[in-house]
Amino acid sequence: MTTVAEILRTKADGQVHAVEPSDTVLTALRRMADKGIGALLVMEGDQIAGIFTERDYARKMVLLGRSSGDTPVSEVMTRAVRFVRPAQSAEQCMALMTENRLRHLPVVEGGRVVGLVSIGDLVKSVISEQQFIIEQMELYITGVR
Repeated sequence: MTTVAEILRTKADGQVHAVEPSDTVLTALRRMADKGIGALLVMEGDQIAGIFTERDYARKMVLLGRSSGDTPVSEVMTRAVRFVRPAQSAEQCMALMTENRLRHLPVVEGGRVVGLVSIGDLVKSVISEQQFIIEQMELYITGVR
């Protein structure tokens, strides 16, 4: 069973990207586009104030006709942020994401953010684990060592 800590170690870019609550939505969108990511943590110092996602932008900005250059992230971010710990399993993360319709989970250890896992990270991990099991079964069936 793969843990969140193991998934974080395999990520090419382990950096957690963030904005401040007072940053504009446009600033957040530019950062997301520049990094090729779909979510940013919203941080006040070293504490999570919220998360800003593509879904927040689509539903709270575009559909309401708000201006990205004038709106602070704090007005449209998701405030109730679910998080996981490094020792939790990929399966636990997937269940939490499914139950709460989430695509990103911050990873918190000792009160500080140590990473962020996406649904894509989890799917990649599960596929890799299943591929390993399939290969082992094929070797067992064929008797090849």
